[in-house]
Amino acid sequence: MRKFISTHATESSLLAVMIVICAFLSFATDNFFSLGNSFDLLNTSAVNIIFAVGLLVVLIAGGIDISFAVGASVVQYVTAIALGWIGGGSWLSGLLIAGSIGILLGAINAFLIHRFRIISIVATISTFNIYFGLLMFFTKGVSIYDLPDWLTDKVVLFEHEMPDGTWIEITLPVLVMVICVVATWVLITRTTIGRQLYAFGDNPEGARRFGINIAAMQFIAFGWLGLMAGIGGLVQAHYAQEVVPNALYGRELDVLAAVVLGGARLGGGKGSVLGCVLGVLLISITQNGLNLMGVSPFAFKMIIGAIILVAITLSNTRIDKLVPLLRREGQAR
Repeated sequence: MRKFISTHATESSLLAVMIVICAFLSFATDNFFSLGNSFDLLNTSAVNIIFAVGLLVVLIAGGIDISFAVGASVVQYVTAIALGWIGGGSWLSGLLIAGSIGILLGAINAFLIHRFRIISIVATISTFNIYFGLLMFFTKGVSIYDLPDWLTDKVVLFEHEMPDGTWIEITLPVLVMVICVVATWVLITRTTIGRQLYAFGDNPEGARRFGINIAAMQFIAFGWLGLMAGIGGLVQAHYAQEVVPNALYGRELDVLAAVVLGGARLGGGKGSVLGCVLGVLLISITQNGLNLMGVSPFAFKMIIGAIILVAITLSNTRIDKLVPLLRREGQAR
């Protein structure tokens, strides 16, 4: 009950902050408070939200993963090559290939963490560099522009012409994002696996004594993030209409900041899908507003760093407890 109240309070606080920021930006800029800008925000935030709900599951289970964005880049490139081998494929084959590769990369992280008892952040820093190094080595930084028509053709789900002649629209990435959000919500709130993930993240040793399969929790959490990274990578390729090896490099910090800001606790056992989505939207709104105000993008990186620092400080896990938590995580795995 206390956990529910705390989560609800976090979501309410995020909504209040979003309202204040939106009110300020509507007066500070000419174009922020418009349907066109709102729809653009939704379309451009879709991939980050897909990544975020995957990362949420890992954080709930008490882990941290910073390799997912680079993993998504690997998925993009390998999927594009595989689609060429099979003659172009379709959305079904593309999602199957991307999702399978993403799960495999997530499983590698889970294996390293569980089998060798490596702290998750250390393991994923390693795989982050390994994945990115291998990708740049084999691709030599060359982008892929020759993609199947079904992947590059824009899919508009809703469009409307505004009085000034401009068009507002909702595209396919938003639909995929909604499906991923709902699937994650069902996983963590409506299944036994979800309850076990929360229990494992909150108290790994207690979960072990209760009979929860620790290895399964690791592989499910990191595998789910891998699946979301794979899907997000394919959707990003569809949105950009190209595959650029380093296009997603660096996005992991933005997503991590959003998920922690949304109430997920470093140390595990806490987090909600709604808070996660609100965290991504808040950061997207802030970035969009700064861009419209002509503020340097480097200032946004500074703000992201501050958000991570403040979110960690205000989370239920105190700074002085982080080291024991990391040590406990290593022992539990």
